Amino acid sequence: MGSRNRERRKAKQKARASRGRAQAAGPGEGLFYQERNQRELLAETADLLVAAALNARLAEDDEALAEYVESLVAAPGGLVGRRAVNRCLVGWFDRVVGATWQHGWQPVDLHRVVNRRAGQRLARLAVDAIALQMRQYAPATVDERWRAQLEALDATVWWDRDDSWLDAWGDRAGRDRAEVLVDTLDLLLLLNTLPKLESLCPPPGAARRDTSGHGHARGARGGQPAGSTSGRSTDPRMLDKVRALLAKAESTGFAEEAEALTAKAQELMARHSIDEALLAAGAGSRDSPSGRRVGIDNPYEVAKASLLDVVADANRCRSVWSKNLGFATVVGFEPDLDAVELLYTSLLVQATTAMMKAGSRQDRAGRSRTRSFRQSFLASFAVRIGQRLMAATEQASEQAAAEAGDGRLLPVLAARTDSVREATEAMFPEIVARSVSATDGEGWASGRAAADLASLHTRDQVTADRPG
Repeated sequence: MGSRNRERRKAKQKARASRGRAQAAGPGEGLFYQERNQRELLAETADLLVAAALNARLAEDDEALAEYVESLVAAPGGLVGRRAVNRCLVGWFDRVVGATWQHGWQPVDLHRVVNRRAGQRLARLAVDAIALQMRQYAPATVDERWRAQLEALDATVWWDRDDSWLDAWGDRAGRDRAEVLVDTLDLLLLLNTLPKLESLCPPPGAARRDTSGHGHARGARGGQPAGSTSGRSTDPRMLDKVRALLAKAESTGFAEEAEALTAKAQELMARHSIDEALLAAGAGSRDSPSGRRVGIDNPYEVAKASLLDVVADANRCRSVWSKNLGFATVVGFEPDLDAVELLYTSLLVQATTAMMKAGSRQDRAGRSRTRSFRQSFLASFAVRIGQRLMAATEQASEQAAAEAGDGRLLPVLAARTDSVREATEAMFPEIVARSVSATDGEGWASGRAAADLASLHTRDQVTADRPG
């Protein structure tokens, strides 16, 4: 308590000294010197107050926090002092966001965790902070996957001046000055206390553009971070076709049409995956597994994580769920990662639609058992889908090898599976496998039935239309 009081007194003394020195600067010192001296004092005071406010917030000392915020609102010098505080906070965001990149976080990860823990308003502020921090990097030093995430988040600098950004953001969000400062402090504290993650691609400034015409940016020093890849990326035109097919499958009210559309989408992805595996092996490629984070949201997140796990397993990938952070990390080769992400998303839509169609449930006493029913429904759906996918994948691989006349296919696929396993174990040495339980028998039976009816023809039809 004593140290906290000393910290408060020190910050207040700095604020008073800043005001006193700014007023005492005489004309003999020269206008330029006065302004520079005032700016330096204001910047130093603002930095001390922000640091003290963050510590108060961390200690849940609401009284001290209110005092620090009040001092920041009443910064001396009017508009000059207000902008000094804004510049100070911009500097804090630059350092804190930059540190998260070095700790393995990516733009969509930050947005997801902020939205999950603090809500949409601070998530929007986080997107602005990301755009602000990213301006310092040359485009050639930013990984392509990173830039795609920035575009997906629409992380752009829309304000005129950095020292007026928070004012403009407050106007947009309908927040007064004190509320803006509290929001800013909350976001800084959240970002500054995030754990380190596994590095899945080079952070900004540490990548160099791949000039070979395919693949992602690589490490600037020639090395690869854990979980990176040096291989080819999936053809974006093919991905667009797959997305279009799955979108139609999810929106149609006719089961047979959805089945045909999903089968065609899976066929495209499976063919690409097998072709890439053979091509890489024939060229002596040194491709290595990559990683991708997939959001796992409430409700029924346990069952959703299980669904992602079985889809990943059937596509020669591994999935590791970080429950407290709201995502799973899927490890595999790029074409297989694309297949997992697209297929999981589509199956989740189908499962959720079937689950909602089944309606709510009550026990004999009239109490709701809807939650347990739906949890069991999704858990059963995941188990059954996993069985169907695994059987179809094994059959499709054997058929592809026979039709291609290439006895190397199965060993190549087996080698890639081993590579994925080794990469996953290196990235997550303390993995703990957990089973998914179901407490509602009707939900389990309904989920299994829905899985059997899901519009999914997997790799048992991959080579049906392949030229002989």
